[in-house]
Amino acid sequence: MTLAGPVLGPPLLTSLPVRLAAPAPGWELTADVCVVGSGVAGLCVALHARAAGLSVAVVTKVEVDDGSTRWAQGGIAAVLAETDSPAAHAADTETAGVGLCEPDAVHALVTEGPDRLRELISWGAAFDRGADGRLLLTREGGHHADRIVHAGGDATGAEVQRALHTAVTADPGITLVEHAMVLDLVTDGAGRAAGVTLHVLGEGTADGVGAVRSRAVVLATGGMGQVYAATTNPSVSTGDGVALGLRAGATATDLEFVQFHPTALYLGPDARGQQPLVSEALRGEGALLRDAAGERFMVGVHPLAELAPRDVVAKAITRVQLRDGTDHVFLDARHVEGLADRFPTIVARCREAGVDPVTELVPVTPAAHYASGGLVTDLAGRTTVPGLYACGEVACTGVHGANRLASNSLLEGLVFAGRIGAALAAELPVPEPVPPQVAHLDGLLDPAARGRLTATMSARVGALRSGAGLVQAAGELAAVAGLLGEAEPGVPAWEATDLLTVATALTAAAGAREETRGCHWREDHPDADDAWRVHLDVRLHGDGSLQLTPRPVGTPPEVHW
Repeated sequence: MTLAGPVLGPPLLTSLPVRLAAPAPGWELTADVCVVGSGVAGLCVALHARAAGLSVAVVTKVEVDDGSTRWAQGGIAAVLAETDSPAAHAADTETAGVGLCEPDAVHALVTEGPDRLRELISWGAAFDRGADGRLLLTREGGHHADRIVHAGGDATGAEVQRALHTAVTADPGITLVEHAMVLDLVTDGAGRAAGVTLHVLGEGTADGVGAVRSRAVVLATGGMGQVYAATTNPSVSTGDGVALGLRAGATATDLEFVQFHPTALYLGPDARGQQPLVSEALRGEGALLRDAAGERFMVGVHPLAELAPRDVVAKAITRVQLRDGTDHVFLDARHVEGLADRFPTIVARCREAGVDPVTELVPVTPAAHYASGGLVTDLAGRTTVPGLYACGEVACTGVHGANRLASNSLLEGLVFAGRIGAALAAELPVPEPVPPQVAHLDGLLDPAARGRLTATMSARVGALRSGAGLVQAAGELAAVAGLLGEAEPGVPAWEATDLLTVATALTAAAGAREETRGCHWREDHPDADDAWRVHLDVRLHGDGSLQLTPRPVGTPPEVHW
């Protein structure tokens, strides 16, 4: 099979909004750089921009600490041991990515990562150390060496977020705009990013819609896990950055590769929204997966058994659940020495749910966890829209390929934030005049339809997919889109509309990719096909239609600015 030209899967929706319906901005503020998002990626970009002498506005959806970073139980992967090497880290990353990693991006990640980690420590992040004062290194799924640093055992994200929050609030050149949902990109007369519109609760006019005017915009909005009924992502992860980028004409890619964390804490058949995850660091310390009969099932599935890459473990768990007609398996950590001290957050959360992992098996199941795809960028974080950058989970740098390697996500944020900072220091033109902003009139989705959308995604576009199921999902999403109308502008309707946009794009890409690769599992195409060693680029046209175009691995995105 040869892939050439547009590749179409299920029928592509032709009525997605190209702007969000919202009042015209009633207030504005100005900064050199507008950063949207306050996790590791966004705050590191802000600090690098300040080091270049630029003023920064950080826009965040709730409060600075409410994003995905603080929930990260795993650590940060970096080559720090004498017995390790960047080449070994790259090999593990590329193995997990199953042929879709971009080698240059991986090289940047593994070679620059150690210095970026040291920089993070210089900003105040305290990681676990041994009696000799050296950083403690552990191992997680897919890694063949001990190269993961942690903080507080299983509270790495919280410590990273604390340190970065302290650093940015101490800098008078950084303005924090909290409780703000980003709406759309503002562009100047030449089509270059010149800020964003946003809604801030309780500021400006009664409706709160305003604008940040800037010389560059950096999207660091995190993931889109809330497109599923159950996810490890926080409630703010509604795909706002990818949806904004698509509406602005930016290209997204690899959206079909949604990583399902193998071991979310199972809270029952009716659990919805954010689910607690049980870090694979627990398996790194010897915890075992068992079926309902108490038998281990990862032995023989992969040489690394419980420490196999996440897609392998998630698929194995799903197969066992299908085989046994159950909706969870068990994690056995009873023999892990010092469990309560080593993993206090996990133990406390399990006990809250009525399970004591020190003495009992922990029920676990896969849940939507991480988007390996996003807005495509070059190695400096530039998207295909001039002046618009993306960093972290909202971006697709090519590092993760078809499946993210454990503990590479925080590292990616650190490394590419530094690269964006260097680009901002070198190239920040003054925008041309911005045309007058007017109220947006495109339809919004009634928030009442959100449950229908997420149920469809979980049932048809989850860890297990099929051609027939994806066609059904595309049809159901088209029906949901038929409900776009005059919903009242506000956060619930804007979020629902963003979710519809990313769900439709994700489903189209999953339907087009007729193979199984990484965390994209097609039961009707169970094998990887070398002809599909391509990225599927997605664009939203001005008429609201989506187009998918294959781009071979090794071919850079079209970033011409």
